[in-house]
Amino acid sequence: MSTKVLLGISGGIAAYKAPELVRRLRDTGADVRVVMTEAARSFISPLTLQAVSGNEVRCDLFDPAAEAGMGHIELARWADLVLVAPATADLMARLAVGLADDLLTTLVLATTAPLVLAPAMNHRMWLHPATRENLARLRGRGVRILGPDEGDQACGEWGPGRMSEPAEIIDALALRQSTELAGRRVLITAGPTREALDPVRYIGNRSSGRMGYALAASLAARGADLVLVSGPGTLTAPPGVELVRVESALEMETAVMERVAGCDIFVGAAAVADYRPQTPAQEKIKKSQAELTLRLVKNPDILAQVAALAQGPFTVGFAAETQNLEAQALAKLQAKGLNMIAANLVGGETGGFDRAENALLVLWPGGRRSLPLAAKTRLAEDLADLILERYLAYSSSKDS
Repeated sequence: MSTKVLLGISGGIAAYKAPELVRRLRDTGADVRVVMTEAARSFISPLTLQAVSGNEVRCDLFDPAAEAGMGHIELARWADLVLVAPATADLMARLAVGLADDLLTTLVLATTAPLVLAPAMNHRMWLHPATRENLARLRGRGVRILGPDEGDQACGEWGPGRMSEPAEIIDALALRQSTELAGRRVLITAGPTREALDPVRYIGNRSSGRMGYALAASLAARGADLVLVSGPGTLTAPPGVELVRVESALEMETAVMERVAGCDIFVGAAAVADYRPQTPAQEKIKKSQAELTLRLVKNPDILAQVAALAQGPFTVGFAAETQNLEAQALAKLQAKGLNMIAANLVGGETGGFDRAENALLVLWPGGRRSLPLAAKTRLAEDLADLILERYLAYSSSKDS
């Protein structure tokens, strides 16, 4: 099934790249619909985008013909992915504060599809504190930012602010469907777990689930039949991925063990709580004592259970450490009998939990590879390639 991409075009000179971007999107098999702001029409004709997309281009929020059927809601529901390219400083500011004053900003608020922005603006605008604040706010909501690049700009100046080239955007989106994992079943866990203290409070962790979700998208794009078991969070499942929502470690264990039979690859990217309260309170715990003692019991080790299965899947674990990264990860790899482990440092100024970027040290019996600091979406592509490489080598060794 083709990915349904809603391409938003705002009013910047980089709008001239939109026809090539539409063409490249369609080359991946995507179904593309275009929405333009009023300013965008000053740079490129809607008729041009209609010709290359094969669909009517929408420009006006108050189009009587379309809005009679709540057209902006229909578009918001239709999209698997919303891509805005170029995304100007003005558009980013409006999205950051939640304005809905035209068709594009309205449907962005109305959709549950992942949102990707490809910024384009003068380098001084890109570096302005207001833009940086808006960028941080958008990233904090899970919006993915592609670019911008550095180089010569239309104003004659040089610096960061050039919209990424269409080919780079397509590569980053990983929309090209390959058949490398066609017919293979992949099960991934992602996000945190919440262990109830009472009906109001829980023990949790800082995991956002971004790495697991990005890896699910990358492996699904390689043709895998993929199920994502996710703890609580606000992220949207990638197109074509079956999402199973859980809350606690026990619920995640049940969901995984019910689905792992027949899987070819299992990736335990979730940050599963090691312990849970032995007896959660049935009513809210009142603040009536100076001290509170909690008795915790160990949660099941889902990763170890999967790795120990007879005829089990190729099993990939994750390790989040604050020190002695390689030694700790290697010990976990060996103790749990994993085929591969991806380890990262947490608690520092860069990478780790609840951040848009990360770096990984990947280990397997007899080998290692470092994946440098990058956006988690880019890192997921590199890790997916490595998982595929090691899985094929593992399968070949079993068959020989």
